[in-house]
Amino acid sequence: MQSRVFLLSPASTGGRRAQLLFNDSAAFPLALAVREPRGATLGDVFSFLSGLYFRGKLAYASRFAAPPAGAPGALVITSSRGLLPPDTRIDLGVLREFAAVPIDLLEERYREPLVRHALRLRDTIGEQAEVVLLGSIATDKYVSLLQDVFGDRLKFPIEFVGRGDMSRGGLMLRCIDSETELTYKPIAGAERRGQRPPKLSRRQ
Repeated sequence: MQSRVFLLSPASTGGRRAQLLFNDSAAFPLALAVREPRGATLGDVFSFLSGLYFRGKLAYASRFAAPPAGAPGALVITSSRGLLPPDTRIDLGVLREFAAVPIDLLEERYREPLVRHALRLRDTIGEQAEVVLLGSIATDKYVSLLQDVFGDRLKFPIEFVGRGDMSRGGLMLRCIDSETELTYKPIAGAERRGQRPPKLSRRQ
Protein backbone atom coordinates (compact mmCIF):
# COMPACT_ATOMS: atom_id res chain seq x y z
CA MET A 1 0.00 0.00 0.00
CA GLN A 2 1.27 3.45 -0.92
CA SER A 3 2.22 5.54 2.10
CA ARG A 4 0.48 8.90 2.01
CA VAL A 5 0.27 12.09 4.07
CA PHE A 6 -2.26 14.86 3.44
CA LEU A 7 -1.62 18.60 3.73
CA LEU A 8 -4.77 20.66 4.26
CA SER A 9 -4.97 24.27 3.13
CA PRO A 10 -6.10 26.68 5.86
CA ALA A 11 -9.44 28.34 6.41
CA SER A 12 -9.73 32.10 6.02
CA THR A 13 -9.32 33.97 9.29
CA GLY A 14 -10.52 37.25 7.83
CA GLY A 15 -14.13 36.51 6.93
CA ARG A 16 -17.50 36.94 8.62
CA ARG A 17 -17.26 33.68 10.52
CA ALA A 18 -13.91 34.69 11.98
CA GLN A 19 -15.48 37.95 13.15
CA LEU A 20 -18.04 35.90 15.07
CA LEU A 21 -15.21 34.27 17.03
CA PHE A 22 -13.48 37.60 17.59
CA ASN A 23 -16.71 39.16 18.92
CA ASP A 24 -16.35 39.56 22.68
CA SER A 25 -20.07 39.06 23.20
CA ALA A 26 -20.26 35.75 21.28
CA ALA A 27 -21.62 33.01 23.54
CA PHE A 28 -21.82 29.91 21.33
CA PRO A 29 -19.70 26.93 22.43
CA LEU A 30 -16.73 27.34 20.06
CA ALA A 31 -16.43 31.08 20.75
CA LEU A 32 -16.38 30.32 24.47
CA ALA A 33 -13.85 27.49 23.99
CA VAL A 34 -11.26 29.65 22.21
CA ARG A 35 -11.41 32.10 25.12
CA GLU A 36 -10.43 29.40 27.58
CA PRO A 37 -6.73 28.64 28.24
CA ARG A 38 -7.13 25.16 26.76
CA GLY A 39 -8.68 26.54 23.58
CA ALA A 40 -10.30 24.44 20.86
CA THR A 41 -8.79 22.13 18.25
CA LEU A 42 -7.48 23.65 15.04
CA GLY A 43 -9.68 21.24 13.10
CA ASP A 44 -12.83 22.41 14.87
CA VAL A 45 -11.95 26.08 14.47
CA PHE A 46 -11.11 25.84 10.77
CA SER A 47 -14.17 23.67 10.13
CA PHE A 48 -16.29 26.45 11.63
CA LEU A 49 -14.51 29.14 9.61
CA SER A 50 -14.61 27.29 6.29
CA GLY A 51 -17.70 25.12 6.63
CA LEU A 52 -18.16 22.26 4.19
CA TYR A 53 -14.81 22.64 2.44
CA PHE A 54 -12.55 22.20 5.45
CA ARG A 55 -14.88 19.68 7.04
CA GLY A 56 -14.62 17.61 3.86
CA LYS A 57 -10.84 17.87 3.79
CA LEU A 58 -10.50 16.88 7.42
CA ALA A 59 -12.87 13.93 7.15
CA TYR A 60 -11.29 12.73 3.90
CA ALA A 61 -7.74 12.92 5.28
CA SER A 62 -8.80 11.10 8.44
CA ARG A 63 -10.32 8.30 6.38
CA PHE A 64 -7.68 7.82 3.68
CA ALA A 65 -4.36 8.84 5.22
CA ALA A 66 -1.74 6.07 5.20
CA PRO A 67 1.31 7.59 6.89
CA PRO A 68 4.62 5.81 7.45
CA ALA A 69 5.37 4.78 11.02
CA GLY A 70 5.97 7.80 13.21
CA ALA A 71 4.51 10.30 10.75
CA PRO A 72 1.23 12.21 10.98
CA GLY A 73 -1.56 11.34 8.58
CA ALA A 74 -2.63 14.93 8.09
CA LEU A 75 -1.21 18.38 8.77
CA VAL A 76 -2.83 21.77 8.36
CA ILE A 77 -1.09 24.70 6.67
CA THR A 78 -1.23 27.84 8.81
CA SER A 79 -0.26 31.43 8.11
CA SER A 80 2.33 31.77 10.85
CA ARG A 81 3.02 28.40 12.51
CA GLY A 82 3.88 26.16 9.58
CA LEU A 83 2.23 22.73 9.55
CA LEU A 84 0.15 21.73 12.57
CA PRO A 85 -1.82 18.56 13.38
CA PRO A 86 -5.61 19.12 13.25
CA ASP A 87 -5.91 18.23 16.94
CA THR A 88 -3.57 21.07 17.97
CA ARG A 89 -5.40 23.28 20.46
CA ILE A 90 -5.46 27.01 19.74
CA ASP A 91 -6.95 29.95 21.61
CA LEU A 92 -8.17 33.34 20.48
CA GLY A 93 -4.67 34.81 20.67
CA VAL A 94 -3.35 32.26 18.17
CA LEU A 95 -6.34 32.86 15.91
CA ARG A 96 -5.64 36.60 15.96
CA GLU A 97 -2.02 35.82 15.10
CA PHE A 98 -3.15 33.79 12.09
CA ALA A 99 -5.37 36.68 10.96
CA ALA A 100 -2.47 39.15 11.21
CA VAL A 101 -0.11 37.23 8.90
CA PRO A 102 -0.94 37.14 5.17
CA ILE A 103 -0.46 33.93 3.23
CA ASP A 104 1.95 35.49 0.78
CA LEU A 105 5.18 34.13 -0.66
CA LEU A 106 6.89 37.41 0.20
CA GLU A 107 5.83 37.16 3.86
CA GLU A 108 8.68 35.63 5.88
CA ARG A 109 6.43 34.92 8.87
CA TYR A 110 4.43 32.61 6.61
CA ARG A 111 7.20 31.23 4.44
CA GLU A 112 9.89 30.36 7.00
CA PRO A 113 7.89 28.10 9.37
CA LEU A 114 6.11 26.37 6.49
CA VAL A 115 9.37 25.46 4.75
CA ARG A 116 10.98 24.42 8.04
CA HIS A 117 8.12 22.09 8.92
CA ALA A 118 7.91 20.72 5.37
CA LEU A 119 11.61 19.82 5.50
CA ARG A 120 11.05 18.11 8.84
CA LEU A 121 8.12 16.16 7.39
CA ARG A 122 10.21 15.11 4.40
CA ASP A 123 12.86 13.70 6.72
CA THR A 124 10.20 11.89 8.76
CA ILE A 125 8.34 10.19 5.91
CA GLY A 126 11.40 8.99 4.00
CA GLU A 127 11.74 8.61 0.24
CA GLN A 128 8.68 6.55 -0.68
CA ALA A 129 5.67 8.30 0.86
CA GLU A 130 3.68 10.76 -1.22
CA VAL A 131 2.31 14.07 -0.03
CA VAL A 132 -1.16 15.10 -1.24
CA LEU A 133 -2.25 18.72 -1.06
CA LEU A 134 -5.95 19.14 -0.34
CA GLY A 135 -6.27 22.78 -1.29
CA SER A 136 -5.99 25.31 -4.06
CA ILE A 137 -3.45 24.48 -6.76
CA ALA A 138 -4.51 27.32 -9.10
CA THR A 139 -2.07 29.72 -7.41
CA ASP A 140 1.46 29.28 -6.08
CA LYS A 141 0.80 30.43 -2.52
CA TYR A 142 1.19 26.86 -1.22
CA VAL A 143 2.46 24.95 -4.23
CA SER A 144 5.78 26.62 -4.96
CA LEU A 145 7.12 26.31 -1.40
CA LEU A 146 5.96 22.72 -0.99
CA GLN A 147 7.15 21.65 -4.41
CA ASP A 148 10.64 22.94 -3.65
CA VAL A 149 10.70 20.53 -0.71
CA PHE A 150 8.82 17.47 -2.01
CA GLY A 151 9.34 17.67 -5.78
CA ASP A 152 7.32 15.16 -7.80
CA ARG A 153 6.03 13.53 -4.60
CA LEU A 154 3.73 16.53 -4.09
CA LYS A 155 0.39 15.52 -5.61
CA PHE A 156 -3.19 16.74 -5.79
CA PRO A 157 -6.58 15.21 -6.62
CA ILE A 158 -7.18 15.76 -10.34
CA GLU A 159 -10.92 15.85 -9.60
CA PHE A 160 -10.35 19.23 -7.92
CA VAL A 161 -9.59 20.97 -11.23
CA GLY A 162 -12.39 23.37 -12.13
CA ARG A 163 -14.31 22.88 -8.88
CA GLY A 164 -15.05 25.54 -6.30
CA ASP A 165 -14.43 25.09 -2.61
CA MET A 166 -17.93 23.89 -1.71
CA SER A 167 -17.96 21.39 -4.56
CA ARG A 168 -14.61 19.99 -3.43
CA GLY A 169 -15.88 19.61 0.11
CA GLY A 170 -19.00 17.80 -1.04
CA LEU A 171 -16.98 15.57 -3.36
CA MET A 172 -14.70 14.44 -0.54
CA LEU A 173 -17.63 13.58 1.72
CA ARG A 174 -19.14 11.51 -1.09
CA CYS A 175 -15.82 9.69 -1.48
CA ILE A 176 -16.03 8.69 2.17
CA ASP A 177 -19.59 7.46 1.67
CA SER A 178 -18.55 5.30 -1.29
CA GLU A 179 -15.17 4.25 0.16
CA THR A 180 -13.54 5.54 -3.05
CA GLU A 181 -10.39 7.64 -3.11
CA LEU A 182 -9.75 10.49 -5.47
CA THR A 183 -7.09 10.24 -8.17
CA TYR A 184 -3.74 11.77 -7.19
CA LYS A 185 -1.40 13.27 -9.76
CA PRO A 186 1.92 15.09 -9.38
CA ILE A 187 1.42 18.85 -9.40
CA ALA A 188 4.60 19.32 -11.43
CA GLY A 189 3.56 19.77 -15.05
CA ALA A 190 -0.15 19.24 -14.34
CA GLU A 191 -3.01 21.29 -15.76
CA ARG A 192 -4.08 23.28 -12.72
CA ARG A 193 -7.08 25.05 -14.20
CA GLY A 194 -9.95 23.63 -16.20
CA GLN A 195 -13.61 23.74 -17.05
CA ARG A 196 -16.12 23.46 -14.26
CA PRO A 197 -17.36 19.84 -14.01
CA PRO A 198 -21.07 18.97 -13.72
CA LYS A 199 -22.75 19.61 -10.39
CA LEU A 200 -22.59 16.83 -7.83
CA SER A 201 -25.65 14.66 -7.46
CA ARG A 202 -27.57 14.99 -4.21
CA ARG A 203 -25.82 13.22 -1.35
CA GLN A 204 -27.82 10.33 0.06
